[in-house]
Amino acid sequence: MADGKANRKKHVLLAVRILVVAAGLVLAAIWVERKRADLVAAFARMDWWVFACVFAAFCASQIVVGLRWWLLLRTQGIFISFWVAVRLYFLGWFYNNVMLGSVGGDLFRVWYVTKHTEKKFEAGLSVFVDRAIGLLSTLIIAFFFYVAFLWPEKLPLVNTVFQYWWLVVLAIAAAVAGLSAHRRGRALLGRLWSSLCRVWKKLISAGRLYVGSPFTILAAFVLTVVLQIGTITGFWFLGRSIGIEASIKYYYVFFTLVWVIGAVPVSVAGAFVVEGALAVLFVTMAHVPEADAGALALLQRFVWLLASLPGAVIHLTGAHLPRHFSVDGEEPDK
Repeated sequence: MADGKANRKKHVLLAVRILVVAAGLVLAAIWVERKRADLVAAFARMDWWVFACVFAAFCASQIVVGLRWWLLLRTQGIFISFWVAVRLYFLGWFYNNVMLGSVGGDLFRVWYVTKHTEKKFEAGLSVFVDRAIGLLSTLIIAFFFYVAFLWPEKLPLVNTVFQYWWLVVLAIAAAVAGLSAHRRGRALLGRLWSSLCRVWKKLISAGRLYVGSPFTILAAFVLTVVLQIGTITGFWFLGRSIGIEASIKYYYVFFTLVWVIGAVPVSVAGAFVVEGALAVLFVTMAHVPEADAGALALLQRFVWLLASLPGAVIHLTGAHLPRHFSVDGEEPDK
């Protein structure tokens, strides 16, 4: 019975994500038809050499992110080779961006890496820590640049949240109280609480495992911040090439915010949610023309999809399978 409920829940979540993508496709088609001439003009202004450099830099940054994960694995005594870690990372990136499934690329990464080591728990936890470092650094970049450059007049909605934080807390408490009054609401709160407890247990376990390697964690964090700032700077150059005059400070805040939003599994790879949020932020807050903001959002997605191609090749050729890997430092299978 429990398995049946879990399967139904997965199917419902997958259906919701597909519906979000379908609705996004319809709305995007309508918007593109309405803004076709302006979009064509924006793409015509783009410098393809700039695009090529941004794409190359983004692919290189993904290799370095693979290095980050490789360092986390080695800290736990899991000695797969650097290029194995990079291949698995690109495979996860491919799954994240193009696969219609209810399981993210990180879980595929967990699945495959645990096939190549006896340290199953540590390997799985390394993926969790890797993602946590990425999300935390993203939030810190967004918060720092927002406070440093856009506070207090540029984003009134966010400022209101900070100013009236007690109302936010009161609203959350009221929502919890309202849900607690109904059986289904209590069940939902129970599931949310269980999820939070699982995340907390993972954090505690990660802290215990990595407490002896603080410099590795610090190096991974600093590396991530540098990579993300570099990636966003590349998109600023790309935006400039299509005629967007907005300051780079908007990029550092808006891109990081939508990356966090895209991590919420309400769509497939955050499709249309990320693009829509990014375009709205640039139009409403940075006063960028609608077509230019939309073109920038589409270019980001195009870079992501192109960068997924190595993962597709790895998937098709089976380069992620155990016979190609050394297991905890042993010689690879022949």
